[in-house]
Amino acid sequence: MSDGSGRRRGFRPGRGGCGAGCASLLVVLTVGLLLSLFNAAVGIGVSIQVPFSESNLIVAGSVGQKQKAVASLPNYAEGRLADNRNFINYTTTLTIGPAEGTTMIVLGKQPGAPIADLHLVAR
Repeated sequence: MSDGSGRRRGFRPGRGGCGAGCASLLVVLTVGLLLSLFNAAVGIGVSIQVPFSESNLIVAGSVGQKQKAVASLPNYAEGRLADNRNFINYTTTLTIGPAEGTTMIVLGKQPGAPIADLHLVAR
């Protein structure tokens, strides 16, 4: 017997989504493997300066062939993947065969980063 007071199953807001973005299993399995067949990678990055400070917030990700995925990140994010020289550095990478996906969120002082930037690249 059920009087309706039990736990409701089904959609729960706030759960799910893509997880780690470009480094999620689904993206690397589909897009990453497809791009690795063509020896290519795509990357996207956004940089915004934190007001009244010298710090920047960078959100970036790339997916594609293993050797080109890291090179597809913005040049101001170079060397920041899994680095510990920033206030916040959240990095995720996933490699499946010849494909790799990377996602990074970095908050801290980053020399060479512009005030505001949108970076899109396909290699």
